Amino acid sequence: MRWQLRGLWRNQDFVRLWLGRTVSNVGNGITGLALPLTAVLILSATPLQMGILSALSGFSTLLLGLFAGTWVDRLRCRPIMIATDIGRALLLISIPLAMLAGVLRIEQLYCVAALLGILTVFFNVADASFLPALLSQEELVEGNSKLAMADSLAEIGGPSLAGPLVQLWGAPLAIIVDVLTFLGSAWCLFRIAKKEVKPLVSATSSSFWRESFEGLHFVWGNSLLRVLALSAGLFNCSGMFVGTLYALYVVNDLHVAPGWLGLIVATGGLSSLLGAWIAERVISQFGIGPTIGGALLLYGLIGLLIPLAQGPMLIVILLLFMSQLLGDIAVMLHLIAELSLRQSLIPQHLLGRANACIQQLTQGVMPLGALLAGVLAEGLGIRFTLLLGLLGIILAGLCLLLSPVRKVRTLE
Repeated sequence: MRWQLRGLWRNQDFVRLWLGRTVSNVGNGITGLALPLTAVLILSATPLQMGILSALSGFSTLLLGLFAGTWVDRLRCRPIMIATDIGRALLLISIPLAMLAGVLRIEQLYCVAALLGILTVFFNVADASFLPALLSQEELVEGNSKLAMADSLAEIGGPSLAGPLVQLWGAPLAIIVDVLTFLGSAWCLFRIAKKEVKPLVSATSSSFWRESFEGLHFVWGNSLLRVLALSAGLFNCSGMFVGTLYALYVVNDLHVAPGWLGLIVATGGLSSLLGAWIAERVISQFGIGPTIGGALLLYGLIGLLIPLAQGPMLIVILLLFMSQLLGDIAVMLHLIAELSLRQSLIPQHLLGRANACIQQLTQGVMPLGALLAGVLAEGLGIRFTLLLGLLGIILAGLCLLLSPVRKVRTLE
């Protein structure tokens, strides 16, 4: 019997987008582990320095978010995504080159993180705005689910490769793989055949400033988008407590080897893949609103296993595996449902500005969360700071379940 592709797998342009996302995110998974390990193992970074490193990449969202959205709405999304992929590859290659030359310093990591953040702002805004232009509204949940599967595959492959690569080559040289994946992503995006229509907009400076704030006015004026943005801001700020300190906590405090750390994170990728696979059925069964709030609450509760990880090394590793295995299913359900609802609420001509506004409101707080995490960890200890971050995530889930978002059942 001949095997036939179904759904969006028959859409060649979507498949190219999916392949590009998968390839790039495999590299991101490697750098996501290799970059902080470069700071910890090669440069002996302190918790405060780790907080600064995490914060610098997020400040670009805070400073440039609204304006990035205006540029995306004035230009085509795909060329922006290709250019930022190439730019990020060039930035990352500087790290292994500096190490080979013997001049790698924490200040260079700061600069690379900041510039990567600027390019990533433009890429993410264009990426979130490109899918609705490529697919119909009825295909958004399926499209976001399949792209989330790509993210999950990357979360499996990236950290799984990162641990052995870091141990064999060293953390800076492992980043070379991410350079290659960014170039691969740019090629896949270049191969997409569907042509985008360039928006007709005014080129005056006064119009630019007015347009930059139209997304903010629209998001704040929509009760559902406002709740989604505020809760996501609390989630991301609190989540940075975990994201900033996780590698430092696991390697230095719990004395887990980098190879084990890579496998633990990769386990989260497997569960994320499962979450993406079941997302359409879960959203259909429980409704998109209850899924958004309930899954986030569950993610925060499961995350409590991380600061509770104590005792013999076997128990520690099992608890960390469980937090990744169960928690990433929950957070993937939340992210797919939240993004699909958000995309369905925003008109096409405002997608860039509205998505940029939401990114600014939700991700702009991340550098503040990273810095606060570093300061609190220095004074209160890493384990207690992780606990505070997880309590913030739990609060964000409760807020969603008590808001009008809970009443939304479908995208129609």
